[in-house]
Amino acid sequence: MDVLSDVLAVMRTGRARSALVAWQAPWAQAFAPVPGAAGFHVMLRGSCVLLRDGAEPVRLAEGDVVFRAHGDGHTLADTPGTRPVAPACAPDPVGGPPPRAGTGGTVTLCGAYELDPDLVHPLVQDLPDLIHVPAGSDPRLAAVVDHLAAELTRPGPGSDALIPALLDTMLVHLLRGCLGGRHRTGWAAALADPVIAAALHAMHREPGRNWTVAGLAATGGLSRAPFARRFTGLLGRPPLTYLTWWRMTMAAGLLRRTDLTVGAVAGRVGYGSEFAFAAAFKRRFGMPPGRYRRRSGGADQDLGW
Repeated sequence: MDVLSDVLAVMRTGRARSALVAWQAPWAQAFAPVPGAAGFHVMLRGSCVLLRDGAEPVRLAEGDVVFRAHGDGHTLADTPGTRPVAPACAPDPVGGPPPRAGTGGTVTLCGAYELDPDLVHPLVQDLPDLIHVPAGSDPRLAAVVDHLAAELTRPGPGSDALIPALLDTMLVHLLRGCLGGRHRTGWAAALADPVIAAALHAMHREPGRNWTVAGLAATGGLSRAPFARRFTGLLGRPPLTYLTWWRMTMAAGLLRRTDLTVGAVAGRVGYGSEFAFAAAFKRRFGMPPGRYRRRSGGADQDLGW
């Protein structure tokens, strides 16, 4: 897998939750913070403002997409002066009847992607708390939004399978857009740097390989010392520190989602010894792998740790 696909596969959990909502002015709806989730709004019809404490209102027009990478709380409203009167939203479910909005009504798709709090990648932690993609600024994202709107308002055979797939596709395009800008540090800069990107792809492609700093540097055609400085300068941690973090993140995902034994998981992430793996895992998560699996509702078996 490439790095972004790998990150999404590990930290995503469950299906995207979404709901189609029709609003008639005056209206305002608060959205509480949701730890362990990334929220989104798609303006399918009409316009509104997004309000946050201590920030200027963000005006949203038809076709705009807003992504809240950290699940922070906010309010949508027809005007900045309208205040919410209800504590929670009661939207129509996706795939149900199309919303009934009269002339001038606003229709939004609101939803969230569930992320495993233990496994949220620094790539996502690097993102700003609000990402606003104006209508038409990303043609591929706009095509997905148009297809999604059509399925939601005119569902047909297979819509229950297609809508989650389109929501997942929308997430990939949102993250691609965030990583495609010009950044001097962080994950966007690292993935745009051919030397560091080559090393990251190598680690993600073969996490169980016995990597050294020199071996990782060689994937990008650079010598050991300048590579280590460049990697650490961009990502804030040395290459092997990141590799260990990623191995433990992968291991936690395997423990939660598969019935592999602890020994098999250890082997997948580059540990020939279960003792060494269990010690490294406990340093990261504060408990042995077997207890972590049982706590998280993973496969229940005699794990030995």
